[in-house]
Amino acid sequence: MDPLVLGAGVLVVLGVLTAALAERIRMPALLLFLGLGMLVGDDGLGLTSLDDPEVAQTAGVLALLVILFEGGLTTRASDLRRAAAPGFLMATLGVVLTAGTVAAGVLLLTDLEVTTALLLGAVVSSTDAAAVFTVVRRSPLPRRITSLLEVESGANDPMAVLLTVSVLEAWRLDPAPADLVVFGLTQLGGGAFAGLVVGGVAVQLLRRAPLGAATLYAIFALGAAGAAYGLAAWFGASGFLAVYVCGLLVGLYVPRHRRTIRAFHQALAGLAEIGLFLLLGLLVFPSELPGVTLPAIGITAVLVVLARPLAVHVCMGWYLLTRRWHPRELALVSWAGLRGAVPIVLATFPLTQAYPQGAFIFNTIFFVVLVSTALQGSSIGGFARLLGLREEVTVWAPIAEFLPVDDPDLDVIEVEVADDMPIADATIRQRPLPDGFRVVAIVREGRTLVPRGDTTMHPGDRIVITTATDPSNNDRIVSWATGQPA
Repeated sequence: MDPLVLGAGVLVVLGVLTAALAERIRMPALLLFLGLGMLVGDDGLGLTSLDDPEVAQTAGVLALLVILFEGGLTTRASDLRRAAAPGFLMATLGVVLTAGTVAAGVLLLTDLEVTTALLLGAVVSSTDAAAVFTVVRRSPLPRRITSLLEVESGANDPMAVLLTVSVLEAWRLDPAPADLVVFGLTQLGGGAFAGLVVGGVAVQLLRRAPLGAATLYAIFALGAAGAAYGLAAWFGASGFLAVYVCGLLVGLYVPRHRRTIRAFHQALAGLAEIGLFLLLGLLVFPSELPGVTLPAIGITAVLVVLARPLAVHVCMGWYLLTRRWHPRELALVSWAGLRGAVPIVLATFPLTQAYPQGAFIFNTIFFVVLVSTALQGSSIGGFARLLGLREEVTVWAPIAEFLPVDDPDLDVIEVEVADDMPIADATIRQRPLPDGFRVVAIVREGRTLVPRGDTTMHPGDRIVITTATDPSNNDRIVSWATGQPA
């Protein structure tokens, strides 16, 4: 174990330094992680090796669950209200259209058989949550475009898994069409149900149970994510969707200890992302990639130029006709359909099922992800500027942050004032707080102000409020800040 622990520690340190480098040079970190994995693997320095696709698949699924749960935790309610309908439409119908278009392109451009073409289309059909959450949240895009991309990427993995498994099952067992329909409905409906059940129970326990140390709430949330996945998998449903839904509920309805829960899972998701891409980099043999260069470039071209724009415009056609979305916005959404870990993990499925073209599919998809991510991920900001859609945005924050202190009867609440809130540019006297709440400080541009009744609350201010602990505090303070009924 000692050399293994040493090697893992060194790789994690190198992964973190690589992430810092990627941030500085504005390059998607996943590309450097994959490159680092290939560098230390068999075809590189030969420091370590991984030749077991089942191990990589299992580790990849676990890492994706952590990343999806963190994505659900950090999705805002306003994002769901803004993008739920188009996001989920693109996560279902859009995935099917993308898979079908890519498969058709493969059949036209190559002499591969139909099953292999369908597998290539299914595997690469979904956008990647890890890539989208990492790249899009750091890019100055309009909020509703970011919301749409996040909802889509968080919810579209189950459909890609469904399509991939369905094609493999059709190859192995030749099931009836009705069996595939039942399988699909079970995957999606059962996954959503499991996430709602486990997430609902977790929310009630996290809000009411006195767990003691703040870190225990974060660990409890992680356990809930595992339970959601396990429950869904138990009756053959999508654990990916269950984990994402569970994360949504916990992130939206557990205000106390939200900061601790989110910080813990952001760090865990960062570690999972580094480990996942390093692992996938180890699994590939770079010497085999030149043999798939031509078909991979062709698939990438079909995916980026035809399949993704077609799926976006078909799914968003109604919004385009009603002019709720501008064609420039749809062009940016099309360009920002990033591929990443999910297609590579799904590409291990044919390998583990002993599909004859499994190695070809894995290497091709790996090459497609490298090319499309390098091309799209590094140019999203520039493309948004070209379209006139570049928008400086602040880092995500919930409306109200609860900052528990040692005194169990006291809550300290932090509210960030946004432009669209009724409290923006109003005085404290004009927007009085509910009974039992008191503003104790306003943090503005790095300075702390002691407020009075005539102090104006400006956009960007952080309002620090104290009150006695009560389960209804979150609803009351959000109602005050937004003007919406509690």
